Amino acid sequence: MAVTGSAVMAAATLTNGLAYLVPMLGARHLTAADLGALATVQALVAIAGVAGAGLQTAVAVHRARHPHAPTARVTLTAAAVTGGTLVAAIPLIVTTVHLPVEVVTLLVGMTLPVVLAARWLGELQGDQRFLRLALGMCVLAVGRYAGVIAGLVLGAGLVGSLLAGLVCSYVALPILRLTAASGAAPAEAPATGGSAAAAHPASGPALGLRQVMTASSATLAMLVASYADLILARQLLSPAESGAYSVGTVLTKGALWAPQVVTVLALPRMARQDGRTRRAAWAVVGACGAALVITSALAGGLAFRLAGGQDYAALGRYAPFFAATGALYALAFVLINAQIASGARWPSVPLWVAAAGLVLVAVFVAPHTFAGIMWTATAAAASAALALAVVVRASAGRRGPPAGPSPEPVGPPDLADRVS
Repeated sequence: MAVTGSAVMAAATLTNGLAYLVPMLGARHLTAADLGALATVQALVAIAGVAGAGLQTAVAVHRARHPHAPTARVTLTAAAVTGGTLVAAIPLIVTTVHLPVEVVTLLVGMTLPVVLAARWLGELQGDQRFLRLALGMCVLAVGRYAGVIAGLVLGAGLVGSLLAGLVCSYVALPILRLTAASGAAPAEAPATGGSAAAAHPASGPALGLRQVMTASSATLAMLVASYADLILARQLLSPAESGAYSVGTVLTKGALWAPQVVTVLALPRMARQDGRTRRAAWAVVGACGAALVITSALAGGLAFRLAGGQDYAALGRYAPFFAATGALYALAFVLINAQIASGARWPSVPLWVAAAGLVLVAVFVAPHTFAGIMWTATAAAASAALALAVVVRASAGRRGPPAGPSPEPVGPPDLADRVS
């Protein structure tokens, strides 16, 4: 439905908007050194948050297949592994990125709520309660960023602002838990006649850490693949060309993340082996990507001007290629989620291979120019999308039609209705 899709999109927009507001305020209220430290903390939290994104995906798939299955233990395990890894890495982080120990300690503390919150977001997604999912995303976004923003505005400095963010992050957790718990169908109440256990099983097989690691690896692969060309540009191009390339990647990220609400809505149905939903999601994301590429081709100068200013408008002829890279990665993201939903053990291998190929070709084969890196990135994205399409098609052929009817999920029958 339009309402659910719009709500999830609005929640994602709020999250991204608050994340962008933090460095903007930091630039006005912190010294240059503290601003750099704040940006580094945000980047590290985003990387460590891959565990939370993987947990949410794994929980959503598991809940779609096994309503009311327990997820608490794997959540605590994932949080413990993430926290333990970060604690062990504190000396390395302090020495390599030159952050004070107290800042790194706050970084560890701010990461754990993101992982813990993923459990309830995944349950809401898997149960297809998308309006509450959008509300939960807003609660988490406010919890993660409101304290930091308030601290910056009030002049609390770097450590004080991060401490305020830490407190707000933990305050958000019980609110998020209540959001997930309220409105849920009780396990003992059947939806239609028959036994309660048959309609809404009170328990199911517990979610394993392997599924979480598989989903986290896929999320990490997407981050690496989509940012590799930007990192390569910084290493291989002049500062001026690298800056221009970073403007182009704004279009890539827009084309990549703009249609991801479709994947959020489609994942629970794909977990129930609904091939129709998978094809519909791929078609909708493909249509969004095609529209963005065409728009970039027609108004490339405007796109670069909006992304970086008038100085970069002359690069408008490259806009459709950056948009195509993002659109192809968006298709790859849908297909990887389809593989995760089907229980594939190594769904992100094609994307890792494409990322490795991108690095090797850009460094040793392609010319070290703006266009050389751009074309290499587009080719890597196309290769990843094509390889994943072949793998998904082959996997669907091996599985064949489902053995029996899938449990009827909550919500309208067609994905197109959700995102229209």
